[in-house]
Formats: sequence, structure tokens, C-alpha cells
Amino acid sequence: MKLPRTLLIGLALNITTPMSFAKEPPHIKTMMGQTQLQGLGRLNFWGFHVYDANLYRGATKDSQEFALELKYQRSFSGEAIANRTAEEMKNLGTSDAQAASWGKELAAILPNVEPGQTIAAVYIPRQGTSFFYEGKKISQIQGADFAKAFFGIWLDSKTTAPKLRTELLGQGCPPPLISGAC
Repeated sequence: MKLPRTLLIGLALNITTPMSFAKEPPHIKTMMGQTQLQGLGRLNFWGFHVYDANLYRGATKDSQEFALELKYQRSFSGEAIANRTAEEMKNLGTSDAQAASWGKELAAILPNVEPGQTIAAVYIPRQGTSFFYEGKKISQIQGADFAKAFFGIWLDSKTTAPKLRTELLGQGCPPPLISGAC
């Protein structure tokens, strides 16, 4: 049986392109209302598939709200995730003391993850960043400074994962909290 060329190309793209693992997840939609997927990507480290990521934005053009959902492909302790997060924040210019403080706060709330499990963070101006594990809210951290440092890990132009940043942003700009301009 000979498959049409367009079907073969489509199948090849499905194999090589990171797939969106959720369209408008209910917990994100509940926080933000109507959303749109801005981009999706995959983090590989030393050849290992670490997680898939989806960036959601509010559906209105001037929306300041956004969310990042990570679907892990490897097991990690919550403490290891928190420590890595604090290190990445320092790489972006957060002071050692502030990164350590936020790292301790994150270590107290982030769960251990197994392959297939998700952690999401939703930023709402004046409310802060809400964290979800497997769709259930686990905590909230106040402040735009925290949100800028946290989401900057993926969205700041100085990220250590520029390929993933490009995939998440797609054809769009970073949220105003991160860039201020496009």
C-alpha cells in the first residue's frame, strides 16, 4: 500500500514535533478564562527528554495573564526542582539571597514528580503565581518580582534554554511582565 506524500509528511511531523499535551487545561481556564496556546516545546538535556512545556496566554490581545505547564518525562524530587529553579533564577540576575529564599519556599510546596505528571504555574497580575500539580492548586506566591524571575527561566532572552524559549513563544512575543515590549 502506498501512502500519499502529504500523509507521510504529516506522520513524520507528528513523530518529530513536540505535541501539545493539553488544550485549555481546566485549571488554567478556571484561573484565566479563555486562553490560547502560544507555543509548545520540549526540554532535552544531554539527550534525555526531561519535559514538554506549553505556554498559554489570555485570549484577548492586551491580556497580562499567562501560564506555563510542564509535563515531566522523568522522575524528580520537589526539592531538586526547587533547587534547579533557584539556580536558574540566579543565572538571570536574581540575587543569591533572594533566589535561596524563593528556592526554600518552592521546596516546601513542589511535589515529587513521576513521568507523565504535570506542574503548572499561572500568573495573574496583582494575584501572583498559582501553582498546580496534576490540575489541583497547591500554592500561590505573591509578587511580580517572583513571577518575572520564575517565568524568566523559560521566557527571558537570557534563558539557558533558548531553543525551548523560541518554541514556547512561537510567532509571538513574551508576556509584558517578561519583556515589556516586543
